[in-house]
Amino acid sequence: MLAPVTERGEVIGLLEIIVPAKPAPQALAEIARTAHALAFVVIANRRHTDLFEWGQRTTAFSLSAEIQRRLLPSAFTCEGGAFTLSGWLEPSASIGGDTFDYSLARDTLHFSVTDAMGHGVTSALIATLGVASLRNSRRAGHSLTEQADRAGDAVAQHTPARGAFLTAILGRLDLNTGRCEIVNAGHVPPILIRCGHHDELMMPRNPGIGMFPNRKFRVGAVTLEPGDRLIVVTDGMRERKAATFDLLNRLLSLAALHPREAARALADGVLAAAGPPLEDDATLLILDWHGHHGRQRRTHAGADVSAVTSADGR
Repeated sequence: MLAPVTERGEVIGLLEIIVPAKPAPQALAEIARTAHALAFVVIANRRHTDLFEWGQRTTAFSLSAEIQRRLLPSAFTCEGGAFTLSGWLEPSASIGGDTFDYSLARDTLHFSVTDAMGHGVTSALIATLGVASLRNSRRAGHSLTEQADRAGDAVAQHTPARGAFLTAILGRLDLNTGRCEIVNAGHVPPILIRCGHHDELMMPRNPGIGMFPNRKFRVGAVTLEPGDRLIVVTDGMRERKAATFDLLNRLLSLAALHPREAARALADGVLAAAGPPLEDDATLLILDWHGHHGRQRRTHAGADVSAVTSADGR
């Protein structure tokens, strides 16, 4: 038997169990609960060992890839009563400085997608300065524009590369109202899918973070409706060889999929069209808004069963 090891929708792995006969429904339920409990064991213990990291790697990491990996959240998927979020990063051969991040507070969901200039270790170091500054400001309770301002100062003051910057989408979603504030710092516009249609959200445009340190950032906002899907991508999903990948129509065709599955399907599509290896990192973050903050999740063994879909969306 193979039982998924999940926590808040994040797929951590599979638990393989050999049983002498087909288990009864009660035994199946016990196995599912055991696999969910194992998720917490893995989460608690992977802080102390490289064992789980070794198990997840199929190729050796370069130094820049190692730095980039440490900038990503420890879980790529997060399910809440009012939302489902999932991100994915498909690295290029030379590492392009992409990151995504999120943090869930009591009534607020913070998220970001960034793309540092250049490639390799220098790009990873610029991304490190930007992401660390954004996290520091976020944890201090600063607004989105203050986060962008401070990150720009950090990149301008401390990066070894001349004229260094990173593009970014910074978001703050009010889980009570669905109002989502967004700062677009020289980045590809977010995409909103609503009622079977897609639109690019044209927020106030700002320069890249660190490009003009003394210039203040402007914020825009959109109020999400239940059933909306918000997608943020980096230019590696839309430019160079990836331009042959019909991203917008593919997004519509995957609308029924769980964000975790849709993210993987989109990453596979870009790889098929532009690689491997990719010329630039391809990163995306998908946010489904369900509304009704405070509603109970319908979970089974660590995943929301109401959001489960098969690989073909049925």
